[in-house]
Amino acid sequence: MSEDFYEVLGVSRDASEDEIQEAYREKAREYHPDVSDDPDAEEKFKKAKKAKEVLTDEEQRQMYDQLGHDRYVEADKHGATDNGGRGAGGMGGMGGGMGGGQGPFGDMSDIFETFFGGGGGGSNRPRQGRDLRTGLTIDLEDAYHGVEKELNVTRPDTCPDCNGEGHPPGTDSHQCPECNGRGQTTTVQQTPMGRVQQRQTCRRCEGEGTIYDETCSTCRGDGVVREDASLSVEIPAGIEDGQTLRMEREGAPGERGGPKGDLLIEVSVRDHPDFERDGADLHHQEPISFPQAVFGDTIEVPTVDGAVELDVPGGTQSGETFRLSGKGMPRLRRRGNGDLYVQVQVVTPDSLNEEQRDALEAFAEAGGEEVEVEQGFFEKIKSSF
Repeated sequence: MSEDFYEVLGVSRDASEDEIQEAYREKAREYHPDVSDDPDAEEKFKKAKKAKEVLTDEEQRQMYDQLGHDRYVEADKHGATDNGGRGAGGMGGMGGGMGGGQGPFGDMSDIFETFFGGGGGGSNRPRQGRDLRTGLTIDLEDAYHGVEKELNVTRPDTCPDCNGEGHPPGTDSHQCPECNGRGQTTTVQQTPMGRVQQRQTCRRCEGEGTIYDETCSTCRGDGVVREDASLSVEIPAGIEDGQTLRMEREGAPGERGGPKGDLLIEVSVRDHPDFERDGADLHHQEPISFPQAVFGDTIEVPTVDGAVELDVPGGTQSGETFRLSGKGMPRLRRRGNGDLYVQVQVVTPDSLNEEQRDALEAFAEAGGEEVEVEQGFFEKIKSSF
């Protein structure tokens, strides 16, 4: 998948917002980690989501179109694209040490600011909390029927005593002397291209512009505590080993009033003693006797949902495989089941009574074989299979 946001969504560069939204919905249906079998589904879904967020925001899209993909991504890493459009709208005059003249790239101080941080009050905007990951192991039967599981996780959560503020309610406060209440500090550097201003979040007040006289003793001013949570997780029928479920808003708390992140649950399915799984299909090996293979028989074979009958025709060879349609695993988020493939293996007995030996000796003689049963007939039967 291309990195360019327009190509990620498969739209033209003059696509309308409605066209972009529709293209995103199509990508979400295709690559959402809860429904896609693509091993890179989560990464592709994130790219589509990021592309939609940028291209449906008028100021961000203008900035993206002006900077190009690589320069926009670099600016985004430094927080400059949270600037309310400053990076795009600041392509003004070339000032500072360049003598105040205009150039083809606009104001160099704005460009450097775009790439190396700062810009307005964007750093104080609400931010969604980070996603958390955990794992859950289930049996094949659980994956077949679908099940509700209890999941215990330890995760960060908003401090209940200070409501995430980092200080007790009613604490006296004063303006941060480091940034004079602006929440940001500015440094100026002289370069061959002129004076370059770089703005960054104030470290002392962490961008709030305010210093509080008391710190919350529960969270030590972080606004976050660790909590043990018990969550009910719906495991859909047909889920496969290694697939990931997403529980929205069950992740880490957001910053500055932003929403919580998500909880990503990687599901592991235990190996089963009777079945090997291949997507929605199951494979099973079933032993049968030599007479059953020769004359045919109706046998019982296991399925995840209970035993069923299988007709073995006369003359079946060891290793032959039979397909039971619809007796495999449910197809995730789709109708119907896969198939069950039963491979029969003819079992040679280790020991026989006298009557059985006489019968097999007569069988060999009828076929024109002169074999003493006591001298390796059974070994010959074994080797033939």
